[in-house]
Amino acid sequence: MIQNSEIILHQNIRDNLKNEAKPFVKWAGGKSQLLDELAERLPINIKTSRTIEKYVEPFVGGGAFFFFLKNNYKVKEAFLYDINKELIIGYKVIQKDVKELICRLKDIEREYLDLNEADRKDYYYKVRDMYNKQQDNFDYNTYNNEWIERAAYLIFLNKTCFNGLFRQNKSGKFNVPFGRYKNPTICDEKNLLSVNEALEDTYVFAADFEESRKVVTANALVYLDPPYRPLNKTSYFTSYDKDGFTDEDQIRLANYYKEWERQVEKYNFYLIMHEHLFVFRKPKKGEDLSRVRYSMGMSK
Repeated sequence: MIQNSEIILHQNIRDNLKNEAKPFVKWAGGKSQLLDELAERLPINIKTSRTIEKYVEPFVGGGAFFFFLKNNYKVKEAFLYDINKELIIGYKVIQKDVKELICRLKDIEREYLDLNEADRKDYYYKVRDMYNKQQDNFDYNTYNNEWIERAAYLIFLNKTCFNGLFRQNKSGKFNVPFGRYKNPTICDEKNLLSVNEALEDTYVFAADFEESRKVVTANALVYLDPPYRPLNKTSYFTSYDKDGFTDEDQIRLANYYKEWERQVEKYNFYLIMHEHLFVFRKPKKGEDLSRVRYSMGMSK
């Protein structure tokens, strides 16, 4: 239950917020270090007007570019998709019940930080077990109060697990080991409130990337940042959920892109994409394909 004093505190923090939303979880393949480079590649009319009529992101992940655009541009409406249901629960709860989520995370943070390292480790695995057991009978289709608890578990595990990874086994169970952090920020209240504001006029879907074609219309900005093909057998940046992102999915993605490529003049929309999409076809003459060096990592 939220007390009146807590409501006042939330409001005071919100009143002092500047548009500084950033990813609320660490996420594989994040582009935080590329935001300025991506911004340079925005269409000239968007950079001039500072307005985006419609933003569509079929692989939102941690949402680094989405939050950057929300912080710096007027985004009239946005449509975010990701196949990872657990991640989307986090977005939905922050959008609908951010104050309740903050209160739950504060409770967890107080309990956790008061413990020594051995007890923190036990606490971590206890929460991980509860998180995995909760999955067995969890209703992913109908929003309810259990979503708040699950989102709190997700954020706690992400902030305290080894290297901030999100990884599931074939049964869909979260299996990342304990991480040894001296003083992790489990409840970043200011950012959670900023994310809540950024998610205004935003529609969030737990769905395959192809579902996004339903909302692409004239003047839409589409940002494609799909999972990568592994560079070698030990690279697993494709494992965003228990089913991974297969070569068949990459082919579907290439076809998805080609479909929009054929209709770009008809729909007059804008597409920012990443180079590895060309793995299934050669760039066309005159196509704007610029390279930027960066190291893959987690959204922060």
